[in-house]
Amino acid sequence: MAAPHPVIAYTSEASWAMIEDKFSPYGKETLAKVIQFLEDEILPAVPVAHAQLPDDPVKRWQTVIPIIDELKAKAKKQGLWNLFLSKQHYPEFGVPLTNLEYGVIAEVLAHAGHMGPEIMNCSAPDTGNMEVLARYGSPEQQQKWLIPLLNGEIRSAFAMTEKNVASSDAKNIRTSIRQEGNEIVINGHKWWISGAGDPRTRLHLVMGKSDPHNKNSYNQQSVVIVPADAPGVKIIRPMKVFGYDDAPEGHCEIIYENVRVPLSNLVLGWGRGFEIIQGRLGPGRIHHCMRSIGIAQAALNLMLQRVTDPGRKTFGKYLHEHGSVVADIPKSRADIEGARLLVLSAALQIDKYKAKGALKEIGIAKFVVPTMALTVVDRAMQAFGAEGVSQDTELARRWAGLRTLRIADGPDAVHIQQVGQRELKRAPELVRKAQDLKRRENALLEKNGLKAHL
Repeated sequence: MAAPHPVIAYTSEASWAMIEDKFSPYGKETLAKVIQFLEDEILPAVPVAHAQLPDDPVKRWQTVIPIIDELKAKAKKQGLWNLFLSKQHYPEFGVPLTNLEYGVIAEVLAHAGHMGPEIMNCSAPDTGNMEVLARYGSPEQQQKWLIPLLNGEIRSAFAMTEKNVASSDAKNIRTSIRQEGNEIVINGHKWWISGAGDPRTRLHLVMGKSDPHNKNSYNQQSVVIVPADAPGVKIIRPMKVFGYDDAPEGHCEIIYENVRVPLSNLVLGWGRGFEIIQGRLGPGRIHHCMRSIGIAQAALNLMLQRVTDPGRKTFGKYLHEHGSVVADIPKSRADIEGARLLVLSAALQIDKYKAKGALKEIGIAKFVVPTMALTVVDRAMQAFGAEGVSQDTELARRWAGLRTLRIADGPDAVHIQQVGQRELKRAPELVRKAQDLKRRENALLEKNGLKAHL
């Protein structure tokens, strides 16, 4: 009997049994290499990376963490690089992995928190920005910006969310993008702009209103490339998430004041902003969900170690011997298994029909998975007691990130509403079928001398 694939240690035998035959030989080989690299190189380096980030409030935003750069070079040398970018959808730039295969890899990498994806050049917001440039960028834009991003030479930011605006409805965005001769002029006030604090960030993809009077509100927006060092780009402050500043990448508040860029920096064309962000956010949302599954699994693993620790007995019993504690273990296992199926289903739909054909599955995963992961992490925190909410475990930081994810890339309410609307479109056909069935039932009742239903 062949030895089980090493991924079993990070997922479940049932999940792997369902999808193993959908993995190519390259996919299986790459997954095994990722796990080996994670265990040998990344996980031991996590505390080193934390220690190498200064506490100084200024220096922490100017620091490129040395050990992360060292591991990036090693990962790139082994071909563990840009694994998120599927050759199926991006033949010129991608790797021969499906979204399903990358989904499992993303779950595994999440056991190292944000470090795992970053070390393999698979972390947001760069992933979404690379997909935008690979799909919609001009040859000039790809050469100038995409290639350095793919090579890991630079990083990027995505500027959509605005202060004092209900940005969950992107039609509300007020940032002005207008043409003056051969230049584009940008004026606006953004915040929660991920990646803008990183000293390696060289470009912002900025979404704004270029045609506010267009009768079609979905054609009012455009996306433009803004160099991070362009005159008029003013980073006001890093935003904190439950006290975490997420340096050096951060989530910044930014003012664009009369920023001028060449007309060639317009992405795809005027009024194509909504088209671009839908193409960008679909895969990005599912990548977040994939990583959330891994975070939940890692939290359950920590919980199992904690509740079986003989040094943590209370009232003469192991923690797992208390009914309320042991009950949380199967609940968490069941929650993770169900959520994983949603994510894998969405990944399969993307592989078959691209993101646009998988919007319902992506939407369901987006409002279900982060909430599930929050619950599992919360149970683990409870098992750890006060230590669980301290800086001595990763649980508190990961809980904060997951709670933010219920808002990032569209709040739960938006996804719930959209999925509800898509489901309601099925109602007329269901009613028609029900009425047809009722007619056939009544005809059969009358044929048998019985009273028909009203």
